[in-house]
Amino acid sequence: MASGSIENIRNIGIIAHIDAGKTTVTERILYYTGKAHKMGEVHEGTTVMDWMEEEQERGITITSAATTCMWKGKQINIIDTPGHVDFTAEVERSLRVLDGAVAVFSGVEGVEAQSETVWRQADKYAVPRLAFVNKMDRVGASLDQTVEDIRDRLGATPVVLTLPIGDGQDFQGIIDLIGMRALYFCGDDGAQVTPEDIPASLMGGAEERREDMLETVAENDDALMERYIEGQEIGEDDLRAGIRAATLSARIVPVLCGAAFKNKGVQPLLNAICHYLPSPLDMPAVKGVDPEEEGKILERKPSAQEPLAALAFKIAADRHGELTFLRVYSGVLKANTRVYNVVKDKKESVTRVYRMHANKREQLNEIGPGEICVVVGPKFTVTGDTLCDSREPIILERMSFPQTVISMALEPKTQDDKVRLDDVLQTLAKEDPTFTKKVDRETGQLIISGMGELHLEVLKHRMLREFNIDANVGKPKVAYKETVVGAAEAEGRFIRQSGGRGHYAVVTLRVEPLAGEGQVEFVNEVVGGEIPKEFIPAVEAGVRSTAGGGVVTGYPLVNVRITLLDGSYHAVDSSDIAFAAAGSMALRAAVEKVGVDLLEPIMALEVLVSEECLGDVIGDLNSRRAMIGRMDQRGGLRVIHALAPLAEMFGYATAIRSLTQGRATYTMEPREYRGVPKQIYDKIVA
Repeated sequence: MASGSIENIRNIGIIAHIDAGKTTVTERILYYTGKAHKMGEVHEGTTVMDWMEEEQERGITITSAATTCMWKGKQINIIDTPGHVDFTAEVERSLRVLDGAVAVFSGVEGVEAQSETVWRQADKYAVPRLAFVNKMDRVGASLDQTVEDIRDRLGATPVVLTLPIGDGQDFQGIIDLIGMRALYFCGDDGAQVTPEDIPASLMGGAEERREDMLETVAENDDALMERYIEGQEIGEDDLRAGIRAATLSARIVPVLCGAAFKNKGVQPLLNAICHYLPSPLDMPAVKGVDPEEEGKILERKPSAQEPLAALAFKIAADRHGELTFLRVYSGVLKANTRVYNVVKDKKESVTRVYRMHANKREQLNEIGPGEICVVVGPKFTVTGDTLCDSREPIILERMSFPQTVISMALEPKTQDDKVRLDDVLQTLAKEDPTFTKKVDRETGQLIISGMGELHLEVLKHRMLREFNIDANVGKPKVAYKETVVGAAEAEGRFIRQSGGRGHYAVVTLRVEPLAGEGQVEFVNEVVGGEIPKEFIPAVEAGVRSTAGGGVVTGYPLVNVRITLLDGSYHAVDSSDIAFAAAGSMALRAAVEKVGVDLLEPIMALEVLVSEECLGDVIGDLNSRRAMIGRMDQRGGLRVIHALAPLAEMFGYATAIRSLTQGRATYTMEPREYRGVPKQIYDKIVA
């Protein structure tokens, strides 16, 4: 692929809080670019991007979907991401491989809880972004309030490029502050953009806002600042160049407005994507580590002449086989070739290469740098693995995912379901890094874990619909963790003699609290030859295995430093098995000596409620052990910010619907782990 065509690629994500209108915006983009022949609607279950049955029935995006369209000579690769916190991993892995993003905000609600989450995820990967304030046709919509929210709550510097003409139901079009013209979107589908003079009544306000825009852009560009101070005219091209440079360096966030559902304002957004968001050539060369030389950093530029480097960011099950989603950073990936999975140290076959359009595919012979594609063939590759040229290996940075906070028991209904269940769960776990499974050692029950009630419910329905496996599920359970409350030392002795070679290992450990998030730190302080160094890994393996299964309560042991102090061995009878067992016994003895505390997941809660229902909602939250933080005013509604234990929040959707006659909304996301009160601890342990 020639360098010139790489300049015309835009890899973007559509990110937002749930129900801000991401999928509706994407549907309009596909229609206006000619990729779709009619507009799908979320409420009708007819959208292109929400193609799963679960998505169409629930009216929400569950899995990120990729597509490609063309606009004015630019190839726009789009990933439409979920807005619900239970599916935040989909946003995380998408942003890891994207060059830019469009953050969609509801003009009525402004910046909401999940808006902050996805914005922080974009900050983490230094993704330049635009803001699109949607739903300007709704009563109570306010561009100015949303811009203030972006500035105050997200810490960004918003620069308004378009203004609304009319408020609420009187919303008619937008004012383009760069070209200083009014834009109206004519026809039932809004496809015809008609430029006209700005209405005289709005001209004064538009000139004032354009001056604000010029000043902010000039502050980030020395050449423009000089011309601005001298009062020289700044042309449209120069202004766009200044906005682009400041956007790519994340110094500003261009803000546009519209009403996607009413087909207004989407074409200027498409223009802005092409003008201001980066091509792969605008991004720094991707960095990775050399697997053959520890600590050596390697770079790959987006060029067909560079060695192949691609990151697997998603695995999806398909009736024809597994689909591996890749971002190709350098080199050319061809069909019917073999590539090297450097993480697994395996050669992988790439039999077919596709460009995706939601759940449809376009087959390609090859794909070049800067592209997003799907391949069929790899057997060992999982999310985060690097595929590259075996002669020039590189390991690209993996993405990280949050810990699961909720679990439930799963019991297949028939023997046939039981036989097939393990394969299905492995497939789902490979697709979704935030879904895990394990067998409870005491009860023998199969336990599945995820990010929330909705997450597990969707997975359960997928098992039934896609894989025809029926199962009984238990009530959701909180993923508690245990941690030590002090320091203690103990010895573990594993000595067995039953004729022939025996088992001999003695281990002395110290346990102590460790600040952190879910950490188990193992430290070896053995000096001399009390324990030969070849047995140290076995001690660590035994200790970590026991910590993972819990010591006192059966929940994983975390935030603990385990120090190997001393021990002894036998020249003939010592073995890895013996030292693993002795390490496990020593850990159990030390933890039981010092005692444990239970930690529970605390959720950050944001409730949007009317004034008349405020007291009832606060009273209910207090009964759930919630800690009310602050209350804000948003239009005619109150916003309650609180921290609440997950254990008390099961069924909250039904409860708040009943308390407010269905008029309140809320969002909830994991925040931290904290110790449980003693009465709760006693109840759980009992």
